[in-house]
Amino acid sequence: MHLNGLKVLVVGIGITGVPLIQFLHTQGARVFLNDMRDASSLADTLQPLENMIEKVILGGHPQDLSLYQDPELIILSPGVPVDLPFLRAFKKLNIPIIGEIELAYQHMRAPVIAITGTNGKTTTTALTGDMFRLAGKETEVVGNIGIPGISRVDTLDENGYYVMEVSSFQLETIQQFKPKAAALLNITPDHLNRHGSMDAYAALKYRIFENQTKDDVAVINADDAASMAYNSGLRSIPLYFSRQKRLSSGIFVDKDEIVFRWNDTEKKIIAVDMIQIPGTHNLENALAASGLALACGLPPEAVAEALVKFPGVEHRIEFVAEKNGVIYINDSKATNPDAAIKAVEAVAAPLILLAGGMDKKSDFTSLLNAFRGKVKYLLVYGETAPLLMEASNRLNFYEVKQVKNLDEAVRVAAALAESGDSVLLSPACASWDMYANFEERGAHFKALVGELDG
Repeated sequence: MHLNGLKVLVVGIGITGVPLIQFLHTQGARVFLNDMRDASSLADTLQPLENMIEKVILGGHPQDLSLYQDPELIILSPGVPVDLPFLRAFKKLNIPIIGEIELAYQHMRAPVIAITGTNGKTTTTALTGDMFRLAGKETEVVGNIGIPGISRVDTLDENGYYVMEVSSFQLETIQQFKPKAAALLNITPDHLNRHGSMDAYAALKYRIFENQTKDDVAVINADDAASMAYNSGLRSIPLYFSRQKRLSSGIFVDKDEIVFRWNDTEKKIIAVDMIQIPGTHNLENALAASGLALACGLPPEAVAEALVKFPGVEHRIEFVAEKNGVIYINDSKATNPDAAIKAVEAVAAPLILLAGGMDKKSDFTSLLNAFRGKVKYLLVYGETAPLLMEASNRLNFYEVKQVKNLDEAVRVAAALAESGDSVLLSPACASWDMYANFEERGAHFKALVGELDG
């Protein structure tokens, strides 16, 4: 995309905004910025960018389109809904509206390996990146994992690989985005407050394969009914993965070993018990990452080495400390019920679960049904606390207590816990009612645990 002299409106500064504006400036674009926040809250962010931006419109999204200086391209932060009234008006004027990953993709020389799904994206992305690095490939791990792709567009030539985590928000605004290999890990209800329905959400997830052709690979979870329900329109080569059954072609678990069956050959990759990250959900993540790597021609030895060495990712079923015989585990990344279910299944019983946060219109019935005697106490807080209390009472789980915040939850959990118990922060909700993001929530939990006696 030719940017020199182009009038570009950036909507939402977010995590991607600073490197995005810096890149646009280096390309000679005329940059304009719009953000919901006011000048005082963005002062530190905007100060180093002041010579790169021609006009800043803060405090809302005005309906008067003339205020935006007739943009020729609009680039959205992932947190900005595409259906805002002023964006709909610009769309009627045929002004292109894209996201940061689309712009980054159009300027990347190396192929992209992309990962999406409701849960497991970050772990799978980080693990896949390790596999490529151990195979000797120049690799950048970017995207929704916290490193904007636009900040790395000049670091790799055509011999390297970008391993990219992609969210449904980011897939809303792709146009040409075409990964060489892409994985869909699973689809369970999430972000319905933004996307409206499961069908709309699933359709967005499947956009990761939208521009692929017969030379590309689509890695899909054969055990996930929702993922399999939408795969009829694929134009790329499907590579299925399964931890539950043998596959005629794909990557699967057989007799406690990971087996890769592809192009009339079969290779045993590694014994399941040698994989370091815990839980059946992480076995699925390992299968997906291995499928991506092996489909791209990486040697099985590099894949196996990564599976043995990979320690997991912060805020994902992360061991924090053991105090007075009680284990504390940080799973702050569990921002929906399905993610919390996976954590409950992975952590040894008996456990005390800390849950709650911003309401994303989730149904907590499945979470309560997953307790199956493992959860001895449930401590709830935040915007969804009344909903979790209601679900608990409706499903006859009475060892539940509403607390004011995470500080009180940790104190109460420590008082209730006995030697041999696990205290698990797995909120099943977004963090935005009390925290800037799940990382801040997880860091606060770890700090609170650090202050406990023992």
